Amino acid sequence: MPAPDLDTDLQHERDHLTASRAALHRMRERAEQLYSTGDKVAGDAYTAEQLGRHMARRVRELADDPETPLFFGRLDLDQERDDPRSRYHIGRRHVTDPLGEPMVLDWRAPLSRAFYRASAKDPQHVTVRRRFGFVKGKITSFEDEHLDRGEELGTASRILTAEIERPRVGPMRDIVATIQPEQDELVRAELADTICVQGAPGTGKTAVGLHRAAYLLYLHRERLKRNGVLIVGPNTAFLHYIASVLPALGEVEVQQSTVDGLLPGTEVRSTDSPEAAAVKHDVRMAAVLHDALWAHVRRPTGPLQVSDGAYRWRIDEGVLRRLVDEVRREGPAYGVGRERVRARITALLQRQAEYRSGESPGEAWLRRMGRSKPVVAVLDEVWPAVTGPELVAAVLRDPPAETLTPEERDAIRWAKPPKTVKSARWSAADLVLIDEANGLIDRPASYGHVVVDEAQDLSPMQCRAIARRSEHGSLTVLGDLAQGTAPWAATSWAESLAHLGKPDGRVVPLTTGFRVPEAVLVLANRLLPALAVDVPPAVSLRSDGALRIRPVPDAADALVATVRAALASEGSVGVIAPEARVPDLADRLAAADIAFSDPDQVDSPERVTLLAATVAKGLEYDHVIVVEPAEIVEAEPRGLNRLYVVLTRAVSRLDVLHARPLPDALLTE
Repeated sequence: MPAPDLDTDLQHERDHLTASRAALHRMRERAEQLYSTGDKVAGDAYTAEQLGRHMARRVRELADDPETPLFFGRLDLDQERDDPRSRYHIGRRHVTDPLGEPMVLDWRAPLSRAFYRASAKDPQHVTVRRRFGFVKGKITSFEDEHLDRGEELGTASRILTAEIERPRVGPMRDIVATIQPEQDELVRAELADTICVQGAPGTGKTAVGLHRAAYLLYLHRERLKRNGVLIVGPNTAFLHYIASVLPALGEVEVQQSTVDGLLPGTEVRSTDSPEAAAVKHDVRMAAVLHDALWAHVRRPTGPLQVSDGAYRWRIDEGVLRRLVDEVRREGPAYGVGRERVRARITALLQRQAEYRSGESPGEAWLRRMGRSKPVVAVLDEVWPAVTGPELVAAVLRDPPAETLTPEERDAIRWAKPPKTVKSARWSAADLVLIDEANGLIDRPASYGHVVVDEAQDLSPMQCRAIARRSEHGSLTVLGDLAQGTAPWAATSWAESLAHLGKPDGRVVPLTTGFRVPEAVLVLANRLLPALAVDVPPAVSLRSDGALRIRPVPDAADALVATVRAALASEGSVGVIAPEARVPDLADRLAAADIAFSDPDQVDSPERVTLLAATVAKGLEYDHVIVVEPAEIVEAEPRGLNRLYVVLTRAVSRLDVLHARPLPDALLTE
């Protein structure tokens, strides 16, 4: 039993939590009141609408989850600082009392940095750092480090370790209570910095990216509100898995999408051969489309004459040529260039009209001249209108010989061209090409910051799609070259950063795993020599995990008993199998009355998830059961990389069931 003074201290902390929740409730009530009366205090309809949106967001930000603690730590500071207060509770969001004094300090505030980075060697004015243990939102314990006395627990902290190793069921949680100093440095990087995190399994790279987004929104709220923050993930299951992290930190206005979700909303009705897909994702296709588009621009073949009532205006061929050449040298987007040519032609006509009458014609006259048949005819001759689908269709009908080999041209050429662009049966890779073409014609709006997860699997052309949306912003690029499973997976971050438009981005490795146990990483690291990527082996701070590699007569037959044994322990269970086996395994589990869900059902109450190896990336489970590693390897060209991904989804226990021999690379010590 704790000493009486510790009991009293614990009760004081519980009282502070209760008071903080009451203060947050008052803050939310005040926001709701302002939201409900906003239309009465606003001066006009536009202001009322803007105020309404702001207050609605504020109400959502102040939502309180009673099972999530408002604060997780406390800092006691020395008296040498110019601050009348010496104690601050650190939490997920800022909470103030009725007088505006902080009861909980946001983890992103400058002073909170010391909670993550202070040490016995560099206490940063911290005398005591306190961590709290919670069960369902209630304080159950606390743990103090007296940095002024040289006491520092680090990863030996019982509470820190318990939080890191806490079983996970459902969506991904935030890690604000467990951010490590090397992670905090990345989280708090400047907005202008593009950072690429080469993160081994379990190092928290996804969490770092999400928390950096939350930190930047805190520090640059108005700027990023205008330009937006975008999270790009590998698939919808992954996006569902991470969807709760930012709202839990009070950030509710962040867009999340897959790469495909950013592309034109055209229906995919065709599948490419592997050879065709490889060519279409190759960066040379950007040059092919660029050259094909700008080949439309031609010099005029005669003068322009426009009738205007009793007058006729004329622009000589030589003047038109110089005008077109001038716009071309300026290098605008193609569509902008066409409108620029139109505007300069009408400006020349305007000067003639002004010289004739001595007065400037009005805006209506300028618009009429710009849309007149002679002007449009010249435009269509020298700078014709083109759409992205039209451009891609033209290239696929007759791929150019200058950039591609005969075999590559044959691979992407339409065997039977569609009668019209609207009737074309586009493939997923075609949409990437259409997006490239659209970007050449009219550049899309740029986000203020983009977080790209599992970036090692992006093709050069997919990278360019993201680059167009971050042209004036920065990137957080997250990935692991060893986990690259796509045919075009990156082997060098420098090359990927160049395609992403940020060649000067900084590459930072994270090699210390906090979630994946040592036994699991040691097994997975056996595959690294066969993966042909230059990444350091991952190391783990956890020695508590369990690993069982079980040869069995039939892996499917052994699965039911293995799942039942896994359910005897706390936490989530992920059954990961070759895609072809999933239907049969689903029938086996259902016949045994074992309830399970698929990875898209993040909010499912079921503890067991059955998923194909191809969608496991980015997900994690307390207990993972891998079925037939050899079949996972054989299912695709980069099967060993896929197996590396699958093995490292376990954060506590891993069972490997196999009737067939294990892959040779896994047997090498």
